[in-house]
Amino acid sequence: MADNMTSVEELTGRALVITRTLDAPPDRVYQAWTDPDMAKQWYGPQTFTVPEIQMDPRPGGSYLFCMRSPDGQDYWSTGTYREIVPGKKIVSTDSFADEQGNVVPASYYGMVGDYPLEMLTTVTFEEVNGKTRMTLRHEGIPEGEDRELARQGWEESFDKLNEFLKT
Repeated sequence: MADNMTSVEELTGRALVITRTLDAPPDRVYQAWTDPDMAKQWYGPQTFTVPEIQMDPRPGGSYLFCMRSPDGQDYWSTGTYREIVPGKKIVSTDSFADEQGNVVPASYYGMVGDYPLEMLTTVTFEEVNGKTRMTLRHEGIPEGEDRELARQGWEESFDKLNEFLKT
């Protein structure tokens, strides 16, 4: 299996887990997750852009992201950082939001799945021979089509991240 391919997917229960090996050291991958200017370059599915990111990556700090679809639809998300270990781990809540950062149900964006108002994401960064084994665990995504769409979105985002890290 190529280093940049998904090596682990766990689609049981209410968690989606994706592991990638990226050709960059953990500190650089971590920086790509915590620097808004860098995150704008890779976050979101392949055809989406990220016109706005606000983040305060520290325990108790919050974030507000806007992803824009090719047809111009904005999707906002917000959350609170629960744990930050520089270069090693990011744990945050994850919720759908409106433009002001107020938590909204998934139905606000026309989604019908049984989404909780608050999900949890954990991203870890492990050094392996000068590269980074990055693992994302996104808890709370409903099983079925919603989980598959989330997996596809994260996979495309990580493809963009891998390309960004080459620059």
